[in-house]
Amino acid sequence: MIDNSKRAVLEDRVQHIDLEGISTVRDLMNAYMDSSIQSRALANCARVYESALRDPERPLIVLGVSGPLIAAGLRKVIADMIRFGIVDAIVSTGAIVYQDYLNAGGHYHYKCSPNIDDLMLRELAIDRIYDTLVDEDAFYEKDAEIGEVAETLEPRGYSSREFMEVLGSRVTDEGSILYNAKKHGVPIFVPAINDSSIGIGLAGFYNKMLSEGRTFGEFMYIDSIRDNYELTQLKIASDHTAAVYIGGGVPKNFIQQMEGTADTMGHPKGGHSYAVQITADSPQWGGLSGCTFEEAQSWGKINPDAKTAVAYVEASIGLSLMVAYILQNGSWKGRSRLRPTWNDGRLVSLSPEPIDQNQGV
Repeated sequence: MIDNSKRAVLEDRVQHIDLEGISTVRDLMNAYMDSSIQSRALANCARVYESALRDPERPLIVLGVSGPLIAAGLRKVIADMIRFGIVDAIVSTGAIVYQDYLNAGGHYHYKCSPNIDDLMLRELAIDRIYDTLVDEDAFYEKDAEIGEVAETLEPRGYSSREFMEVLGSRVTDEGSILYNAKKHGVPIFVPAINDSSIGIGLAGFYNKMLSEGRTFGEFMYIDSIRDNYELTQLKIASDHTAAVYIGGGVPKNFIQQMEGTADTMGHPKGGHSYAVQITADSPQWGGLSGCTFEEAQSWGKINPDAKTAVAYVEASIGLSLMVAYILQNGSWKGRSRLRPTWNDGRLVSLSPEPIDQNQGV
């Protein structure tokens, strides 16, 4: 019988953060677990994520990323999530992987005031992402390069996952997301690839092919439904899955709908067993980015018994703190990777591979 007495309800006290006892991010996040408001919410996200990593059933962990994460300086954080094996598949906006590719090509982001003169920037061909700048000439260079890469490929349909592997194979920057994903066999899906500079580069390539008199089918193209098919095969092959959302948007919905697509393909799996979200979006506007996991349960996207946590924290703060805690706490140790093998868009196997236990954090 539940004790609803006043004494029982007021049993768990908030503990004030003692900075004199804190020297690492791990220490800080442990302190957050007994604090309140969004600090405790973020600590709960780390705790649920850690539970998924330590689950003996070995759930497949799918990371959804959106927003200006590369401009925010989180590129290596995401690359390290791959390197330390705490993510098994990624669903991303096109902007994130494109700007990773941009950085890998020797182009960078620069600090500025959000009140800088934007008309002056337009004259200089400089683009602004809030308080961050990027050279538009670099975009033109990489857009054209993406078209040149596409022109080397066999004429057929490609999932975005396949095309990301192609781009990753051209990158030598060890701090790159695409480089590490290719190296460690972590698939990256970009379901809204058209809505990015990758789409612009491929549109330029498409125009070039048609202007040369080639017809559709005589050059590569992105088969977007193949993304649904491939990602859902990962869901079907796994007894349990965990979703980690940084932001919302298309990546969140694409990962959420894995269950519905699995149902359609005749393999109901019961929804994600773990779900974590760091977001600045709130639920009352009715959009998917801010919708709660309870709402997702009404759709069957999240398992009724799932462990979930949400923190309403801006990603440039929340993601780095959560990942630093997980890496410093050693939650990744003893966990194997899952390297998928594909044949013409069909998942052949998910093979476990050891993770280097001697990596430094």
